[in-house]
Amino acid sequence: MTGGDIAGLIAAGVFAVLVGLIAVPLLKLGGVFDQTRDSIKDVSDGITPILAESTVTVQEANKQLARVDVITRNVEEVTGNVTSLVALFAASVGGPLIRLAGFSAAVRAGMSSLRTAKEADGTGGSGRSGKTVKTAAKKPKKSTR
Repeated sequence: MTGGDIAGLIAAGVFAVLVGLIAVPLLKLGGVFDQTRDSIKDVSDGITPILAESTVTVQEANKQLARVDVITRNVEEVTGNVTSLVALFAASVGGPLIRLAGFSAAVRAGMSSLRTAKEADGTGGSGRSGKTVKTAAKKPKKSTR
């Protein structure tokens, strides 16, 4: 063997050791990639049912919101009907009741003034005495200055 052959064998040995040293980290990196792949697969397998359940939950929530929307429309319609009914009642019954209340207040005021006038005349309210009825004079209001 010549010196060049020996140098070639030494170079080949060094190259083999260098490849071995580089191969160890590459094998470890391959193991890390395998674990990462397995972890990603596990996560995706776990997320798939969660996403399916989320989809079902959102669909059910949308159904419930649709029901609430129908109920809200019905309540709005009922409220409008009640408002119309109250307005109709107020227009048909309220006006005559107000007139009746005004009339009864006027009759009551008239009867009260008639009684005070009779008491002032001394008849005491028993029968008609033929005297003209005098109304009580109102006192002037005091100014509050």
